[in-house]
Amino acid sequence: MRQSLWLSLLFVAASALSLGITYYVAHGSQRQAIEESLTQDMAGFRATPSAAALAALVNAETAETDPQRRLLSYRRPGGRIVAGNAAIMQQQEGFRVVALGPAPVEITGRFISLSEYIHGGLLTVAQTAKPLDDLRQTYLRVLFFSLLPAIAIAVLGGVLLARRSARSLAGIEHTLSALTSGDLGARVPEAARRSDITRIGQSVNRMARAQQQSTEALRQVSADIAHDLKTPIQRVAVQLARLQEMPDLPSNAQSLADQALAETRGITRIFQALLQIAQLEGGTPRSRFEPVDLCEIAATFAEIYEPAAEEQNRTFTLSLPEMPVLVSGDRALLGQLLANLIENALRHTPEGSGISLSLQHNRETILSLRDHGPGIPEAEHQNVLRRLYRLEQSRTTQGSGLGLSLVAAIAELHGARLTLSDANPGLQVEVAFSG
Repeated sequence: MRQSLWLSLLFVAASALSLGITYYVAHGSQRQAIEESLTQDMAGFRATPSAAALAALVNAETAETDPQRRLLSYRRPGGRIVAGNAAIMQQQEGFRVVALGPAPVEITGRFISLSEYIHGGLLTVAQTAKPLDDLRQTYLRVLFFSLLPAIAIAVLGGVLLARRSARSLAGIEHTLSALTSGDLGARVPEAARRSDITRIGQSVNRMARAQQQSTEALRQVSADIAHDLKTPIQRVAVQLARLQEMPDLPSNAQSLADQALAETRGITRIFQALLQIAQLEGGTPRSRFEPVDLCEIAATFAEIYEPAAEEQNRTFTLSLPEMPVLVSGDRALLGQLLANLIENALRHTPEGSGISLSLQHNRETILSLRDHGPGIPEAEHQNVLRRLYRLEQSRTTQGSGLGLSLVAAIAELHGARLTLSDANPGLQVEVAFSG
């Protein structure tokens, strides 16, 4: 829009400059023609033999000339009019522009005069400047009835074009924002007319399609690997369980079997979480969506995990509204989201600390869990939502790095906004449901 207005302003300036130069040239030519006519008249008067002859000639031409078009005056140095019209009286030689009013004479308008001393008196010859005034009026009419409408049309057209371009750019910006937020199916709307902006939009769409295909291929490969490895690992777990049940198994072998079975079950849980995240990203569970009461789910899981919190000398507080809070979603997945958040807080907070779960319902429905543990550095807030990412790079502590990734996938499936913030001390996780 600013570019369009600047171009319109440039058009106005160029048109005004062109019109002004044209007027200046035309005005100068017209005035030069008048001055040349006055110079020729003065040359004729200069040829008279005496002052008396000059006075007689001035009187004769004054009687025959329209005073509204041409004036003559011849007077002595003392100011006494010898011949001609008293309406025009000059004091010095040369060209002058004289404006005559309605009093004391009836001659009005502007005149261009030429004065010269001839035979001891000052002769003044003047012609009306009406052609110059008419020229100025003509150019003013051109300005108001031609240039101004053209300027208005140019500005209006520029604004309309700018708005159309702005809409196209807004579509591209919205698409890029959606792609950045993870919606790889977003595309720039196709435009009927081809332009530089539409070509940029087509390039964005090609990039988005390539990115979507690559991401979907990577997700499919990950899901296939997890699915193909899940079954043999489960078989290994079954064999280890049978090994544990064998009679007369040495104690050291029994201990190794127990450890191997625990590790195998952990690997199975990781693959199960990866497969579940792949299903969530594919959007398959949306078909099971129904109205779900978040208050009921929050109260149920608070009751489930409160004994575990008490065993670890932690306080678990719950704050819920009195009325049911309904959202559209999958009850099991929302329960898993809440369970992951609570287990994450129990795992990463010291004994004796507090955990609070609350639900607020105003313009948005916000499910919030806050702990008083070490928290997560702000620079790591987005990283911890990635699959298999762990703050402790050595990976010596328990966990797979999939808990918050699964929470993020469930929130995205439900169209909710997941936010991590510093609780000073601790971590606060908010899941905001729209509507």
